[in-house]
Amino acid sequence: MAAPLARTAGPPAGRRTPDRRVPGGPGAATRAARGRRRAAAVLITPFFALFAVVMIAPIGYALWMSLFQERSSGLGFGGTRRVFAGLGNYTAALSDAGFRASFAHIALYCALYIPVMTGGSLALALLVDSALARAKRFFQLALFLPHAIPGLIASIIWIYLYTPGLSPVLDGIQAAGGSWDFYAGDHVLLSLVNLSAWQWTGYNMVIFYAALQAVPREVIEAAVVDGAGALRTAIQIKVPMIASAVVMTVLFTCVGAIQIFTEPKLLNQRGAPSIDTAWSPTLFIWKAGFVQHDYGLAAAASLLLAALGIALSFLVTRLGNRWKAAA
Repeated sequence: MAAPLARTAGPPAGRRTPDRRVPGGPGAATRAARGRRRAAAVLITPFFALFAVVMIAPIGYALWMSLFQERSSGLGFGGTRRVFAGLGNYTAALSDAGFRASFAHIALYCALYIPVMTGGSLALALLVDSALARAKRFFQLALFLPHAIPGLIASIIWIYLYTPGLSPVLDGIQAAGGSWDFYAGDHVLLSLVNLSAWQWTGYNMVIFYAALQAVPREVIEAAVVDGAGALRTAIQIKVPMIASAVVMTVLFTCVGAIQIFTEPKLLNQRGAPSIDTAWSPTLFIWKAGFVQHDYGLAAAASLLLAALGIALSFLVTRLGNRWKAAA
């Protein structure tokens, strides 16, 4: 006698399989996805519109201006006319000794300022984050306060402290039998670095301290159990774990340092002999555009400075990623 056919596994008799299809069928799912995409487009459109107005349009206008030069017509009695110069403004900027020297000044400034500011911010953040620190909120606020002062006001304050006959700092140095000239050629760069570091150290310290708060406490406790001291824990455990914050800070600092303007401008007006009206690239651009009224040269120099900022951002990001991977 033949064996009975095996029954296909299925739901027991009298029970229905629940329908897992999207209500309304595939058409409803497609309409829902389109609705989400439409909502996202509506929400993100204002950002792109504002970005185009305040970023893309000015860059495009600067690029257009950099391709033209103002030249006098005839014997100079017919005014000026705009002529197409191609890459002439870029060649003029790169061949200008003052413009090239401004990048050398900025390179030396960054070589001193970035390690001092970043190292100081990181050291202060580690101190505030340590288990022995007290009144952490007070020290965070006190160290952040210099950044709350506008850059122009901060520069004026420090120029007052640098000026002989007005500065209590110089009076104290002289009372101790020493002498110092903050505006001297070999001292003014240190004066500039001190001014910038005073304003930005506390700000970056807050960033590092916030990153340290995200470090798992169990990792710190494990290091202590293994016999690591406070200094070793800070250098070998905490710093590598906030590498992303350090890289971001160095990146923003590099981009900001090449755009320095207020501090050297005020020191130049005060009479610092080694800081001229083209000491930094931004001062060169300001002089070309608002003193010499050579807007094509100013636009070309601005775009060259922007290209340098992009290159620095790429370089710092690549080096930072390697450091984070090694950590």
